Amino acid sequence: MSTSMLEVKDLNVFYGNIHAIKDASLRVEEGEIISLIGANGAGKTTMLQTISGILRSKSGSVSYKGADITKTRAHEILRMGIAQVPEGRQVFANLSVLDNLEMGAFSVKASAEDKAALRERFFDRFPRMKERANQMAGTLSGGEQQMLAMGRAIASRPQLMILDEPSMGLSPIFVKEIFETIKKLNEEGTTILLVEQNAMMALSISDRAYVLETGSIVMEGTSQELANDDRVKKAYLGA
Repeated sequence: MSTSMLEVKDLNVFYGNIHAIKDASLRVEEGEIISLIGANGAGKTTMLQTISGILRSKSGSVSYKGADITKTRAHEILRMGIAQVPEGRQVFANLSVLDNLEMGAFSVKASAEDKAALRERFFDRFPRMKERANQMAGTLSGGEQQMLAMGRAIASRPQLMILDEPSMGLSPIFVKEIFETIKKLNEEGTTILLVEQNAMMALSISDRAYVLETGSIVMEGTSQELANDDRVKKAYLGA
């Protein structure tokens, strides 16, 4: 039996007395795009932050390529090949675009040659950012900051990229560009775990999906199955 790239088993996470994640399990196979959808407050960000080592679970496990990373620190998880693009972008506002990219590369101790190649890859992917290379990140538009946050994650050369609400607050043109980038990254070999408020867009590009409600996984299946499910249509697709 093959080992999943990422496997979450019976995860329980608390904020004080609040039981935020309840016996939740999911898996991500290498090469997939997996969507995790749910209403605001369902626990999606908590799930992602627990996977990436920012939060600690009370019980359950998180495994990456067969290795238990449940108690592994966040920076070590990053070096293992899991990068998270956080909700709200969280770029370094007082650093330039180039400096933000350097921070992503620094986390995995990239060589000067690697850093140069990563910069070129970023500018090839987001040409409009080249003229903003020396601009302070805090002065960029929301869409440009999202591009930069993704570029910073790409600079760490992840095998699994976790994206938390990448389209939040963006104009339709930027949303289209961000989703095209996600698909391209996946085609180039990066596995994706995606939390996205735009459930219709998320299901349109993902292979499989999970529905999280009040901390529990209540549905799972192929993205097409969930997109055609009446309960999902009513709750998340505006049908």
